[in-house]
Amino acid sequence: MIRYKVAKNAKILFVGINPHPGSYRRGVPFSNNKMFWYLLNRAGLLDEVETDLKRDETLKHIYDKKFIPKYALNFINLVDRPTVDVTGVKKGEEQAGVRRALRIIRTRQPKVVCFIGKVTFNKFRGSRECDYGWQKTIGNAKVYLMHFPIRGPASIRVKELREIGHTADVSTRFQSRPKAPARRKNCKTAAGL
Repeated sequence: MIRYKVAKNAKILFVGINPHPGSYRRGVPFSNNKMFWYLLNRAGLLDEVETDLKRDETLKHIYDKKFIPKYALNFINLVDRPTVDVTGVKKGEEQAGVRRALRIIRTRQPKVVCFIGKVTFNKFRGSRECDYGWQKTIGNAKVYLMHFPIRGPASIRVKELREIGHTADVSTRFQSRPKAPARRKNCKTAAGL
């Protein structure tokens, strides 16, 4: 079983649809095909040796011991039941997970919520109309819909994850930094020139 990683004020909450049986058995999301982990690393959201991401035991250690404390990342699925692919998810099966995700977003307040793939976001919203990229916020959390990790060019996913990471880091930096005293505006700045 995959234990969800959820903590208060995470940089990013990743939301997936459901686990593959291999990932479920290992207890680590996206561990059946480890591309998601390589992408996180290449985008700078993790700082790990790639060979450690390839081996099940070291990847489990990274997920269990570093995902929250070192990287401030969270992860949940909308459906807990494993299937070989998303076509095995039954209609309406995601409803409890949608409620859980909303509760986590509101109470744990991640900086960014990243939905992994259109199927996940469509199930969450109950709609089929969406485009990749930034979406309407949920509470104070910015929301991003990224491409599914194992389909298409990795460079697109790395770029998306870097953008998400930059947004999460910026919002974290600004929230923890004390406010500077007010300064008089330059006339050019105030006029938008």
